[in-house]
Amino acid sequence: MKSYTMTIAGLTRELPLCPINDRLSIAAFIMFSDVEITKACAEALLAKVPEFDVILTAESKGIPLAYEAARQSGKNYFVARKGIKVYMTDPIPVQVRSITTRHEQTLYLSMEDAAQIKGKKVLILDDVISTGESLNALVKLVTKAGGTVAAQAAVLAEGAAADRTDIIFLEKLPIFLT
Repeated sequence: MKSYTMTIAGLTRELPLCPINDRLSIAAFIMFSDVEITKACAEALLAKVPEFDVILTAESKGIPLAYEAARQSGKNYFVARKGIKVYMTDPIPVQVRSITTRHEQTLYLSMEDAAQIKGKKVLILDDVISTGESLNALVKLVTKAGGTVAAQAAVLAEGAAADRTDIIFLEKLPIFLT
């Protein structure tokens, strides 16, 4: 499998190239099981973001980053779930279509989590920002919950996302046209 070599938060990683369609491939950045990169990225992002009260991420690839940023900052984190769990009461739904998902999904925030976000400055964290659709969904959830977005941040900004001025990120990730 082809890969792309990248240095992120001072650490070098080989990212496998994965085809999205006949003309486009992306380099897959997976934080799961890489404690060293997760810790380094959380620390580097926390040094760049403004003041915030709580963290919100989408299930599932952003969870390790959100947990580590919460651990380092001492702030709570919340996860927008991809399905309704039995313990969630009156969940707030938002539709999202991500480049790495083949179909439209719904993200849900429980009323219990929404109550803890209400009136708070929320740091939205993710692993990679590409089309921005996941971020848009998270912003909608924060708004519906009565919070305000302190910042939108990710480890990597892929393709045109790197040109955005409304996000904070550590490194630019190219897309690969074939």
